[in-house]
Amino acid sequence: MVQKRWNILTADDDKVQQLYASLKIHPVLCKILTQRYLENFDKAKQFFRPQLSDLHDPWLMKDMDKAISRISMAFDQQEKILVFGDYDVDGTTAVSCMLRFLQKVYISNKVDFYIPHRYREGYGVSKKGIDFAIENGFTLIISLDCGIKSIDLIQYARENGIDFIVCDHHMPDDILPPAVAILNPKQKDCEYPFKELCGCGVGFKLITALARHLNLDESAAFEYLDLVATAIAADIVPMTGENRVLAYYGLKKANENPNYGILALKELSGVQKELFINSLVFMIAPRVNAAGRMDDARKAVQMFISSTPQEALQFAEMLHSDNTDRKEADKNITEEALAIIENDGLLQTRKSTVVFQSHWHKGVVGIVASRLIDYYYRPTIVLTQSGEYVAGSARSVAGFNVYEAIHQCKDLLLGYGGHFYAAGMTLALDKVEAFRTRFEEVVAATITPELLVPEIIIDAEVEFKDLKQPFYNIIHQMEPFGPENMRPLFVVRNVTDSGYSRIVKEQHIKFSLRQDNILFNGIGFGMAKKFPLLESKKPVDVVFTLDENEWNNEKHLQLRVIDFRLSEDRDTNNQNGAMS
Repeated sequence: MVQKRWNILTADDDKVQQLYASLKIHPVLCKILTQRYLENFDKAKQFFRPQLSDLHDPWLMKDMDKAISRISMAFDQQEKILVFGDYDVDGTTAVSCMLRFLQKVYISNKVDFYIPHRYREGYGVSKKGIDFAIENGFTLIISLDCGIKSIDLIQYARENGIDFIVCDHHMPDDILPPAVAILNPKQKDCEYPFKELCGCGVGFKLITALARHLNLDESAAFEYLDLVATAIAADIVPMTGENRVLAYYGLKKANENPNYGILALKELSGVQKELFINSLVFMIAPRVNAAGRMDDARKAVQMFISSTPQEALQFAEMLHSDNTDRKEADKNITEEALAIIENDGLLQTRKSTVVFQSHWHKGVVGIVASRLIDYYYRPTIVLTQSGEYVAGSARSVAGFNVYEAIHQCKDLLLGYGGHFYAAGMTLALDKVEAFRTRFEEVVAATITPELLVPEIIIDAEVEFKDLKQPFYNIIHQMEPFGPENMRPLFVVRNVTDSGYSRIVKEQHIKFSLRQDNILFNGIGFGMAKKFPLLESKKPVDVVFTLDENEWNNEKHLQLRVIDFRLSEDRDTNNQNGAMS
């Protein structure tokens, strides 16, 4: 197991005390809220009680008036409209929302959708997609979750009599595509107050504005909130501001009156209980993404737009099957890649990992790269053969810009793209070794030693006596969790094994811990190798999140253990960057 650094966050004591005076909840919880910039009563109230009325006016977004004007013209002239989106969760949910809404407010057979094929067309707006629009008489394309960088292709569409409305959330370049309207809050001159919407979120704002323009009740847009929440969860955008409101009410809809596609995937996943953001991230998102990874993502849209639960279930079963294939490929390739590293002494000592096998499935190399980081914590690239070329995916460790490192190898590549933590590239077969060497040189020269040790960010120290039901209830109200509002992580010091801790299923530890005559149970997944620390009977420090476990209709609080170490090692570890 990779050793980890523990980093315990601090907060301004005066602010914590002021918040405690107004909220009267446990000081530890006040500390966490203060760390998250919720340092007064009004901010805390807005956080704990999100309202749909907190959503910003969609007309504040640059070009919204142009977009609505162009769609109105299309309605008046009975033009054919093509809804175009990417093959991932954000793209397919965005297309599903927009398509369903347009079919309701316009002539349904005048609207269709297009999802590019991951391997035949690649990411984003494709020439094949525009050619489809030309051949079928479409004169307006609404692109969702893509298009902001498609300057030449949108020009090509324009030359062929097709206008584009771009709804995107990726960083724009200085030169923008020649679209009739570009909706993207990250544009420099866009006054829209919230900059972190996902692609489906931007599409939702267009639907909201269009509903208002057509004098529809605002609930006309809210029926898509469960799909918007799914996109927010899957795209890992900050769970703050407007995203928090959309995810909060989207989850409510997913639990009370879900889209038939979500209902079908929930059924196939065997989930009986309430859905949380985690359910969307680990249950819905992988199955939707698997369609594009293993086959064709069109069926994800067909599932989401199904008009009956039975129809949705048919498509969901296809996605479920794709996901089973994806898991098998992912497991096999991860095992092969680990074996390559374990049998090569030089690879083990490097600051980066680059592995290549020509037969690996292109759809899962990014997932495999993430898995390898769990074992060898360093920037990682997994390559496979794709036709005559080699294609791959890179994943990074916290704080290291893998895109910039790949950029410094660009003379060895045919193409590359991505961002700080994830990237993709293609190269010639005879350049693989040179690329592996250069990438290692770049990483070794620029990465600092502490970035090669994973860090656990801990919100606060607690004692077992703090962990009561009211304490947990407040944490539960902090849902939905996500970036910038993660589930709180706690550390408890000097606890001892009660004698009942044990290894379960050979890999996990079922904890039974004691502090001052208070007993707490917990589970630590994949921690069996650290069991001797408990057997030593010495006091340990434990990092955990607080969960509620239901058994025989009774609820009990339990620890989900993230890491633990001997308490006596604390001073030494603090001197060495608090390593576990």
